[in-house]
Amino acid sequence: MTNKEKAIIPIETIQTIMNRHLGSATDAITNVKGGNFSSVHSFNLNEQEYVIRFAPAEDSYINEPFIANLLSLQNVPYPKVFGIGREEDFDYCISERVRGIRFADLQPEQKIAVLPDLVKNMTTMNQVELGPLIGYGSLDAKYNGLHHSWDSYIKASFGEDHKGAFWENWYSLFNTSCLERDVFNECYARLLAFSKYNEPHRHFVHHDCHEWNILSDGQSITGIMDSNCIYGDFLIDIATIETAVPGKDVAEAFRLHYEEIGKEIINFKERLIGARYYKGLDGLRYFAKMGWDHAYRELRDKLLSLTK
Repeated sequence: MTNKEKAIIPIETIQTIMNRHLGSATDAITNVKGGNFSSVHSFNLNEQEYVIRFAPAEDSYINEPFIANLLSLQNVPYPKVFGIGREEDFDYCISERVRGIRFADLQPEQKIAVLPDLVKNMTTMNQVELGPLIGYGSLDAKYNGLHHSWDSYIKASFGEDHKGAFWENWYSLFNTSCLERDVFNECYARLLAFSKYNEPHRHFVHHDCHEWNILSDGQSITGIMDSNCIYGDFLIDIATIETAVPGKDVAEAFRLHYEEIGKEIINFKERLIGARYYKGLDGLRYFAKMGWDHAYRELRDKLLSLTK
């Protein structure tokens, strides 16, 4: 993804896309609060509720139909996709609207009540069958992982060469932002030390499974959205969501659930630490790029306090 402005889309453009993929259009279109780069709208058409997202980066949604089919066909509450494409300077994706509110917006007692269903649904997602698909990391045009090993993916992910992508020229952040080279290098060395525990494990990883990408009706999980899928250790998703329920050890809830279903998580502690460093390093450079200095400092201190 390139660092462009958030999409501002005229209603007429949205109606053109509706006609293209759904055969008719409506002018009853509502803005929905979206992410930092995407623009989101909802609408009803022929008694079906839809969401359409726009992003300023080319190929933003190219894997979304594959992910939606893979997950929804294996009992994961992931929105079905009805069309993707490019209109003017923006990519778009039409999907079904899932009812519910963001997990982040639930009351603390609701989060605690929903935690077992969160664990169950994320486990189902992380354990979907990948069939003949191979490789690690981000997906290629045939939905295989681009890398032959987890180690290869990590080194590429945090390497300097990301031409044409969101992280193009990210090394410049060491000179232009709060990103500290010595801190980054220290955490990267720790990541490499622990990633050997993550290396043998290859699963579907949502890769952005935070509390704003999960929907709930207050009693159960109704939807998981916006996957930036990679293949790797599912502990990455657990490390992403582990602070979402106040007063609860979410990671331990996952460990116990896997034990109960007869799939004990081998080297759980070491793999979780490796996942924390992996997500944490990405978070450090993201916060620096966005200019979120306070969030950067909080995450930096948390990472440096982890086991070496």
